[in-house]
Amino acid sequence: MEIGVDTFVETTPDAQTGETISHAQRLREVVEEIVLADQVGLDVFGVGEHHRKEFADSATAVILAAGAALTKKIRLTSSVTVLSAVDPVRLFQQFATLDGISNGRAEIIAGRGSMVDAFPLFGYDLKDYEELFEEKLELLLKLRESEKVSWRGGHRPAFTNLGVYPRPVQDQLPIWLGSGGNTGSAIRAGMLGLPLVLAIIGGSPLHFAPLIPLYKKAAAQAGHDPAKLKIAVHSLGFVADSTSLAVDQFFPPTQASFNYFARERGWSQYTRAGFDASRTLEGALYVGDSETVANKIIYMRQHLGFSRFFLHLPVGTMPHEQVMRAIELLGTEVAPRVREEVARLEAMEQDSR
Repeated sequence: MEIGVDTFVETTPDAQTGETISHAQRLREVVEEIVLADQVGLDVFGVGEHHRKEFADSATAVILAAGAALTKKIRLTSSVTVLSAVDPVRLFQQFATLDGISNGRAEIIAGRGSMVDAFPLFGYDLKDYEELFEEKLELLLKLRESEKVSWRGGHRPAFTNLGVYPRPVQDQLPIWLGSGGNTGSAIRAGMLGLPLVLAIIGGSPLHFAPLIPLYKKAAAQAGHDPAKLKIAVHSLGFVADSTSLAVDQFFPPTQASFNYFARERGWSQYTRAGFDASRTLEGALYVGDSETVANKIIYMRQHLGFSRFFLHLPVGTMPHEQVMRAIELLGTEVAPRVREEVARLEAMEQDSR
């Protein structure tokens, strides 16, 4: 059971002061967060990808490489790479380079992303949304399998028998498929034999449970062993020394961030009632003290069967020291509780067979 953190390197206005942190400062803070996550024994750290002023994560591999040079064990992944709007050759080169710097700790989570800012920036048409993703995923997987590749598609210049370098340290660079709960995405991941990441940021995570048998059935039909495939969950949350403190610190920036983008997208305003409902055992937010957050991860794992959990933090702009404390608690208190209980449950399962 792996526990980790991911971030979008947000630079939205501070909910308390109205001030906006600089991209440079937030980037330096994220590198410190990666280093701390490694020191406290977390398994993985992910950085997202956006291309607008409210986020500083447009060059994901560069951020992760800065963290790689200062860490020893933690795995480093995109979360997610907007594959439709990137050249798969350059993406593979960047993460193979990261793999070398980290000595075999790089991963890619490929997805479409929830925002479309990358499409006009890099000259892609949204009408090609599905076709771009499918074609580029096919090329990315070919690059992973072979040192020399030939390619011809509809959205990238063709090339014949060319080598792509550097090659990763790992025999096979891990490529996960990210999904926001789309049935087709889960089935595609299963057919390709790729590990699946479910982004669960609202509603009840239990609503995602029907995707799991579909994913495994598609894998089995395509000749993959479902037992060897991994499932991860990414959800929003925060850990503090008490649940009341976690709520007091996390709600204001979360509300401010949600409402900032709600005005742009025409969503309803985010309320304290909605926040509190999401904090319940079957809600999508993991907010509280170490015991509360650990118990919720364990509960959801029993229903969704995931082997990796990403706690996404912060949401919006939060004081750096609060974020660092949350990472410390996640690594030193939450993760050990979860691992111990998961090991106990698995042992009981084995004994009952």
